Amino acid sequence: MYKCAMILAAGKGKRMKSNMPKVLHKVCGKAMINHVIDTMRKAHIEDVSLVIGTGAEEVKKATEMKNVLYALQEEQLGTGHAVICAKDFLNDKDGVVAIFTGDAPLIKADTVEKLIQYHLDNKFKATILTSVLEDAAEYGRIIRNKNGEVEKIVEFKDCDEKEVNVKEINSGMYCFDIRSLLDSLEKLNNNNAQGEYYLTDVISILKKEGQTVGAIDTDFEETLGVNSRVQLSEVEEIMKARINRYHMENGVTIIDPKNTYIGDEVEIAKDTIIYPGNVLEGKTVIGEGCTLYPNSRIKDSIIESSVNIQSSVILESKIGENTTVGPFAYIRPETTIGKKARIGDFVEIKKSTIGDGTKVSHLTYIGDAEVGSGCNFGCGTVVVNYDGQKKYKTIIGNNSFIGCNTNLVSPVEVKDNTYIAAGSTITKEVPEGALAIARAKQVNKEGWVDKKGLRK
Repeated sequence: MYKCAMILAAGKGKRMKSNMPKVLHKVCGKAMINHVIDTMRKAHIEDVSLVIGTGAEEVKKATEMKNVLYALQEEQLGTGHAVICAKDFLNDKDGVVAIFTGDAPLIKADTVEKLIQYHLDNKFKATILTSVLEDAAEYGRIIRNKNGEVEKIVEFKDCDEKEVNVKEINSGMYCFDIRSLLDSLEKLNNNNAQGEYYLTDVISILKKEGQTVGAIDTDFEETLGVNSRVQLSEVEEIMKARINRYHMENGVTIIDPKNTYIGDEVEIAKDTIIYPGNVLEGKTVIGEGCTLYPNSRIKDSIIESSVNIQSSVILESKIGENTTVGPFAYIRPETTIGKKARIGDFVEIKKSTIGDGTKVSHLTYIGDAEVGSGCNFGCGTVVVNYDGQKKYKTIIGNNSFIGCNTNLVSPVEVKDNTYIAAGSTITKEVPEGALAIARAKQVNKEGWVDKKGLRK
């Protein structure tokens, strides 16, 4: 059976009080709309259409790598109108379409699959995802007939005394037979106080035609939508707890889950220990037996096994096994650090490779460089890679010793097994096995302080 999905993502979200389209606000580091798209894909739905409106170009840009189609809802005239705007996506299709909202990122893939399978097994023309609440508040009520099928959806303000006590509510998420939905959209009208077209009216149309409509309930938490910053924080907290629980159940120790922030695409192997204040983002992969001490940020990076990291930033880089990083190191994009290396405090490395066993212990900048294995950098070393117009490369061979306060002015090459004296500014190649000294000879001027009258 053919399956596709439509995600409604055209609303502005006035209560967010933001210039950004509502669906682009992030939950656990990812735009809400991308959470929903990824959930559809995990539910084995490949064809996905987004109904976009407010900030359409921004939404397209944020989802351009997701291989989705787009339908434009220029005026927001209700959920039914949104689906009408996407009719071209459905016109040549037979099967089922799942309709979800782009501001409800907590929905799970297995819930989507369960909804579709229940719909197919019972040969319904429409199936509504619902939740059962002790206090149904002002949500629309699901009214079933004696066979358990949906008879109607009643908005809270229209409920009679019996209906108001119903605990099953409408989530605003559905599964439809495509041909039945398209036929019903032709009959949809906006004869209501708001002058809008409601998707819930499709249910009424189907029922009047004698069609069967079903409903299946799920945890209310999954259906939570975001309409304000307060609700955004509530959804963030739920997803954060869900992600952290997943990793702990798979052998990761998280010392304080409430203060640990892990994106939903992050992979972490067993026996890694994560202290509070760590932020792990994007497609980061953490190997076995690592220790992440407090307050590091790691994004789109690979951290191999048995690495220790303290209070550092690592972006789009790779750290080899048994290496230590930090405290207060800054590893910038396109950096690869080898095994058993040491990157210490207040070290910045950018677009460079650092060999196995090399030590860059403190107060050093390395940019656009290839550094061999077994090297040692004294504090205050700077790879001077920029002349004000272009970046240049420095190459340092294996087992080189770079003395404190050295400047390596790129482009320059330092061969294997070399020493550079402290305080040197190196502008020419250093041959293998050589000691390079590049500093002015010290001159002491006796009595200079008294001559200048500077003694205190």
